[in-house]
Amino acid sequence: MVEFRVDRGSGVPAYLQLAQQVREALRLGWLTPGDRLPTVREVVATSGVNPNTVLKAYRELEFAGLVEARQGAGTFVKAGLGTGDREALGRLYDELVTWLAGARAAGLEDEDVYALLNTALEGEKSSD
Repeated sequence: MVEFRVDRGSGVPAYLQLAQQVREALRLGWLTPGDRLPTVREVVATSGVNPNTVLKAYRELEFAGLVEARQGAGTFVKAGLGTGDREALGRLYDELVTWLAGARAAGLEDEDVYALLNTALEGEKSSD
């Protein structure tokens, strides 16, 4: 199950943050077709956002063909996004958490980490 987090200081609308978190969970294999998303009431209770914000995020995901609302039953994952092996993703996630702890110990902030990641991704593209 996804536990939503909303960063009110990010400048990104809350509904987009919620939708992005579902997409990330789909890509990482944490959500798979048939899984039920938290109810609007559950998301409101844990994240403190307005129910209409949650509904807007779920409608956007439904419009993208990723989830479907079932009357009286909830919202369910309809399609996945992940292309990687789940075991490999788990291993890479663990390695990334360790790397991130080292980055924090070196004094890097989020913007530094993003800059490093973006530079590495661009470098990978240019070497192809």
